[in-house]
Amino acid sequence: MVIGERIKRARLMTCLSQRELAQKVGVSAMAISKYERGLDIPGSRVLINLARTAGVGVDYFVRPTKIGEFVPAYRKHTTLPRRQEEAILGRVRDWLERYVETETLVQGSPRRFECPDGFPCPIRRIEDVETAALGLRRSWDLGVDPIGNLIEVLEDKSIKVDLLPAGPGFDALAFTAREDGGLAVIAVREDLPGDRQRYNLAHELGHLLLRPGPAVGPEKSAHRFAGAFIVPEEVVRYELGDRRRLFSLYELHTLKHKYGLSMHAWIYRARDLRIISETDAARLFKEFKRKDWYRKEPGDQIPAERPTRMERLILHALEEEIISAPRAAELLGMPLSDFFQKVREEHSDLPVGVRN
Repeated sequence: MVIGERIKRARLMTCLSQRELAQKVGVSAMAISKYERGLDIPGSRVLINLARTAGVGVDYFVRPTKIGEFVPAYRKHTTLPRRQEEAILGRVRDWLERYVETETLVQGSPRRFECPDGFPCPIRRIEDVETAALGLRRSWDLGVDPIGNLIEVLEDKSIKVDLLPAGPGFDALAFTAREDGGLAVIAVREDLPGDRQRYNLAHELGHLLLRPGPAVGPEKSAHRFAGAFIVPEEVVRYELGDRRRLFSLYELHTLKHKYGLSMHAWIYRARDLRIISETDAARLFKEFKRKDWYRKEPGDQIPAERPTRMERLILHALEEEIISAPRAAELLGMPLSDFFQKVREEHSDLPVGVRN
């Protein structure tokens, strides 16, 4: 990719027009236009300013392209502006390029995602989703027990997971870059409680692994898959019984913490499996809406999970002197001092640094 296309993508990541970017970088809008069209090449000072404005390393502008075009499946609201969509895609692409480069440095090539036998699974009726979710659990040797850390499961299965700083108009996206040999990616908004984050991850996993027919539709099947994968039907019936009218908040809250599925989603599971009637479920949903529990459920929250595999690979390469400290910072997307400080804050002052 020519440097001009990189500059354009960096601008889109910042949600800036050519004129706005020019003002921040200290050049004319005409200069930015020429850079993007490949009619001129910026000097080192301008490149440094461009990188600082876009929040990327200078290497971003000369990094060889290894990621082909992709069309993600979104979970977004209609209010998400086009500029923000482009910024999100740009951030995901930048992160994925760094991830692929890290894997190549340490392992020789990126890890590819291989669909389990029977997947992508055709969905003709909504009930087929329950069978698909249970089949995936069996294929991945998960049984029916609670999944302790869903991000770790996905990373172990070669699905790359990213947490994105994004506004409330965005929830998650997933895609498979098949032209790159099967890179499977799920990106979710980072500022979510753990139960909602896990639901979004499972929902996007459904988009990757289900092929719903027109009678079901992709969103409906992905929603059903999220609940069914996190808590299979036999577990729901074991915990709730076969017929109910009401649930106490305490019961739903403890189940939420045991399985990592929100109280609201537990009600949906009970309704979908006909454990409670549509009328009883609607009454519970109305109560949740009246008390604004859709935004934040009552009680203590489940901590969010965080992907760590890419960071481990970068530190592996750094400790083995495969890469330098500046290169490690470029791949991490932040100064090493900031990364080490973040680790110390997250892990009770764990002493971490170059070769410890």
